[in-house]
Amino acid sequence: DVLIATDADWIFDEVDAALTDEGTRVVRVRRGRDVSAAVRAVHPELIVLDMQIGNMGGIATALNLEQEFEDGSTPEAPIMLLLDRPADVPLARRWGVEGWLIKPLDAFRLRRAARALIAGETYQEQSGLAS
Repeated sequence: DVLIATDADWIFDEVDAALTDEGTRVVRVRRGRDVSAAVRAVHPELIVLDMQIGNMGGIATALNLEQEFEDGSTPEAPIMLLLDRPADVPLARRWGVEGWLIKPLDAFRLRRAARALIAGETYQEQSGLAS
């Protein structure tokens, strides 16, 4: 399973279309604060966080998850951030998430990133900006 946290229907639709198949379902939550409970309930292979999720964004949600992974209260899974713009790459890099994609999204990049992260690799698109 893949867990996605987004309040944008178009993002859910793109991720769902790209990653759902006979062996994978995409489960959605609409608020960052609901992610931890959903991870504990679903035990996803991958967590996808939109950069903007209501009042608790993707970075804050990722940081919260990382703390819960460390204390053992939530089962670990790789995290992919969906960044709004190339300028967000330094934030994703700074907080150490396993992967990120820069919007706009496409099915090919979503599948390639998901496969890499589930396999224990990283997938980090470059911003094109000096870092």
